[in-house]
Amino acid sequence: MSTETLRIGFLPLVDAALPILAHELGFAEREGLSLDLVRDVTWATVRDRLLYGHTDMAHMVAPLAIATALGRDRPATPMAVPFVLGLNGNAITFSTALGDACGLGDTLGDPYRVGAALREVAAARQARGALLRFGVVHRYSSHNYMLRYWLAGVGIRPDHDVEIVVTSPPFAADALAAGEVDGICVGEPWNSIAVDRGVGRIALATAQIWRRGVEKVLAMRADTADRRSDATRRLLRALHAAAAHFVRPDTAGASAAILAQPRYLDAPEDTILRAITDRIRLVSGGIPIHYPDFMFQHREAANFPWRSQAAWLYAQMTRWDGRGYDAGDAAIAAATFRPDLYRAALAGSGAVLPGASSKLEGALEAPIGAGSTQGRLMLGNDRFFDGRAFDPDDIPGYLAAMP
Repeated sequence: MSTETLRIGFLPLVDAALPILAHELGFAEREGLSLDLVRDVTWATVRDRLLYGHTDMAHMVAPLAIATALGRDRPATPMAVPFVLGLNGNAITFSTALGDACGLGDTLGDPYRVGAALREVAAARQARGALLRFGVVHRYSSHNYMLRYWLAGVGIRPDHDVEIVVTSPPFAADALAAGEVDGICVGEPWNSIAVDRGVGRIALATAQIWRRGVEKVLAMRADTADRRSDATRRLLRALHAAAAHFVRPDTAGASAAILAQPRYLDAPEDTILRAITDRIRLVSGGIPIHYPDFMFQHREAANFPWRSQAAWLYAQMTRWDGRGYDAGDAAIAAATFRPDLYRAALAGSGAVLPGASSKLEGALEAPIGAGSTQGRLMLGNDRFFDGRAFDPDDIPGYLAAMP
């Protein structure tokens, strides 16, 4: 097998682990691939490198791939998402002053109780003519939609009662320290770095808002998926092997050491290890608490690109962009996720392959078996904090019922 090179863009986040480990631990090499990993600091740059051919593929926030396919903020470019790099793994972190004002304790708060306290603080700030400001990593990010979903669900109106701005993940702790924002919703290790620096307190994990919420994906131009189909299949197999390795408890320390290197996350090894092992330090100097499945990869076919996840992201995009539902756009959004490519790459392997490409999101409270064409598929709790379920076949009905 000849060696083929793939350039992959990424941001310094723990959930960039799979392409990094595929490169560092030889999973890509076994598939005849050489990975050239390109580090950036903003999602806009990651997207632009991909679109202009500077990279072949990218570690990307899932909604940005959909927005790019739909032509939001730029000319539309067909995109393909054949692999989910991780579920959840983000947190909402308040400044220490806001954390004190909301009475945050030494455990993760209940979304409704934290929301009620925040609503009072936000109202008081608004009465003084200064809105609370929250930073998210991109307008088209799961962070933005998770934050907005929670705020609206507890009676706080985004863009009216609070302000939401964009801040790059590596600079999120700096923005808190400078007082430019009162809170951030960002991926690890940047929440923990804000805490360890004494400038932030973690209020909620996004897994409390949507358990098993889709987060980062492998994204590429659709024409790249067609033109380099064999290399894409080989990469998906390498990423799947890296995911199986990553979730093994005995590999966590070594994975953290690799990710901590300056060319990757350039962050403290212990901070990264805490995220990998589902331990969260909520306040500076505090003892980390264990929150199961804070980050989620591999198990329950977590890397499978469910089209219903893409449909949920499109529903949030519709909700917060102020545009009406469009059936054509909904179809494009769902088709951006490519379970067909995932199945083609992993057929005949040990991977679990779901039989369906879409499902009811947020409907499960306990593990349940699901249909598969290969392997035994179990799906776990995927509830939204407000108990709502999302039917991808009735997006207009879902949107009509939202607060």
